Amino acid sequence: MGDLLTKRLIACFDMQNGMVTKARQFQNNIPVDRAELVADRVYQDQIDEIIFYDITASAQKRCIDLETVAKVARKVFVPFTVGGGIKNLDEMYQVLKAGAEKISIDSMAVRCPDLIREGALAFGRQCIVLSMQVKRVAKSGRIPSGYEIMIDGARVATGLDAVVWARKGEELGAGEICVNSIDRDGTHAGYDLALTALISQQVNVPVIASGGAGHPRHVAEVFTRTGASGAIISSMLYSPLMPRNYTVREIKDYLADCRIPVRPWVETDPGMKTQA
Repeated sequence: MGDLLTKRLIACFDMQNGMVTKARQFQNNIPVDRAELVADRVYQDQIDEIIFYDITASAQKRCIDLETVAKVARKVFVPFTVGGGIKNLDEMYQVLKAGAEKISIDSMAVRCPDLIREGALAFGRQCIVLSMQVKRVAKSGRIPSGYEIMIDGARVATGLDAVVWARKGEELGAGEICVNSIDRDGTHAGYDLALTALISQQVNVPVIASGGAGHPRHVAEVFTRTGASGAIISSMLYSPLMPRNYTVREIKDYLADCRIPVRPWVETDPGMKTQA
């Protein structure tokens, strides 16, 4: 869905045991720092939104780490999305009560699509984000787009076509779709522009591009060449695997120079919190 609205820069935390971790193509996660400390740093640098995934909750069939959700929520005052192993409305409620503003559902949505509808009816579709782990595969009658949905940390193939699933998610009530390219994840080689453009052309809800950003030009490309309204820039901000990290201000200045509409970085007094 293309539009002229301000584009969003989104920090995404993959979390294990209260620690932010970074991986390449969903494997070999290495710890970075405590989730609440990383969240506070990017919030102070005026990130537009934050997403937090408890990346092993689904595979381990356990409840999301609500303690860490609450710690992060106390540090940030921007839209905060949480996902990972959320199985029912009660768990959605617990996550929102802990301080999240949106719920991201991924593997459980594939297993129980009605969870999308139930969440949208209970909390409003603006609260429900459908996150998709997508892998490029050979085109076939079953996967005509050449992009397949994976679940459980990209470990399990579903046989679902990504375009079909995105349309179904919107129909069921998802208010936003996050498209994560498994092939580009952690590579710093740029987003999968073809995938992001394809999904954004097929749905009428905001699309977030995820997987592969390594330089501000990659962010500019995804905003100018696809209909994405948001872009995840995790590795660029804090990954020890990057040749260098960038500040939110550097990225926003680069996008502004490219005439891409972003919320400007605002000079603040030292030590003062900034509410976007």
